[in-house]
Amino acid sequence: MRYFLSIKSARGFHVKAFTAIIAASLLASSLLVSSCSGTRASSANREAATTAVPVTAATVVQKTVPVQTRAIGNVEASSTVQVKAQVGGELTKVSFTEGQFVKKGDMLFTIDPRPLEAAINQIEANIQKDIAQVKQAQANLAKDAAQAKNAQVEEQRYADLLEKGVVSKEQYEQFRTSFEAFQATVNADKAAINSSEQAVKADQANLASGKLQLSYCYIRSPIDGRTGSLMVQQGNLIKANDVPIVVIDQVDPIRVSFAVPEQQLADIKKYSDEGSLKVEAVIAGQEQQPVTGTLSFMDNAVDATTGTIRLKGVFSNSDKRLWPGEFVSIVLTVSLQADAVVVPSHAVQQGQSGAYVFVIKPGLTVESRPVAAGRSLGGETVIEKGLSPGESVVTDGQLRLAPGAKVEVKSAMSEVQP
Repeated sequence: MRYFLSIKSARGFHVKAFTAIIAASLLASSLLVSSCSGTRASSANREAATTAVPVTAATVVQKTVPVQTRAIGNVEASSTVQVKAQVGGELTKVSFTEGQFVKKGDMLFTIDPRPLEAAINQIEANIQKDIAQVKQAQANLAKDAAQAKNAQVEEQRYADLLEKGVVSKEQYEQFRTSFEAFQATVNADKAAINSSEQAVKADQANLASGKLQLSYCYIRSPIDGRTGSLMVQQGNLIKANDVPIVVIDQVDPIRVSFAVPEQQLADIKKYSDEGSLKVEAVIAGQEQQPVTGTLSFMDNAVDATTGTIRLKGVFSNSDKRLWPGEFVSIVLTVSLQADAVVVPSHAVQQGQSGAYVFVIKPGLTVESRPVAAGRSLGGETVIEKGLSPGESVVTDGQLRLAPGAKVEVKSAMSEVQP
């Protein structure tokens, strides 16, 4: 029994010793691995510090840049005409198709002219009759005037004889009465002539009115433009001054209406007084081909509900690229800023402290320099403060850079043109 216990204790002693040896071996291995890792990391950091980072760069330039404001505009027809019939009747002909571009004076509709033509023929006949009456009255006047003149001579002769006592007073009175009768007839003839002439003038006025009404049977386009939907069809009876039968929009030139904040009103007024301001309309999908026009209208009041001022630009639209009702992006060039310091927009980075750029120093190392970035235009940004013309800035590869890092300029960018 004692011997057995002694053997068991000896086995426990050996187990503990073996466990201690294993633990010591693991600790030594861990220290060795840690030492190797630290050596490898230090080597990697030194390698990173001495390796040049490939970047692209651009030169800071100074040039004149436009001062612009942007907005969303709505295209409007420069004029819209609702065509209505001015006389009633049957619509006998439609001379265009819906959506067709028409010129001023082109025939659009024909209304049955026969009733008005008949009325004009009747008026012309009345005129001829009244002219004949005028001529008859003039002939009567000539005859009666001659007789009145002869009666006047006889009345004067008998008046002289009456004074000499050669004829009696009764004889003289007969000639005087005859003269007065002829004189009244002459006056009546003159009145008849005047009445007939007035009748002619009235008929001529009716004729002019009839011809005007007849001309309304032939409806022509009052403007150059594009026709809309046809509201009536050939064969319909239409009324005078009823609903529009077609609407025509003038699209060349064309206008675009847009609004800008009232804070920009002072500059717009100032520079518009000095000359026409350039307006560009950018159509979606055609950003590289803006339509160029000029500012043509400024509203007379600021919209109190939105704090904006309504403006309009006028554009030549001979190629029909702008369409009424379409929404476009508007770029209004207010003025030009001379000697602006400009860099490519992707050279400007944003950090916790604001905008900054990586400036390449003569030793091909970089420094992180804070800048005051102004407005951006066409992939370029105006730098208000922090850079000087001629300096080089990193435009690509900034994510691998830190202040003091070495760089290798792979290519120079050409976005910024002096």
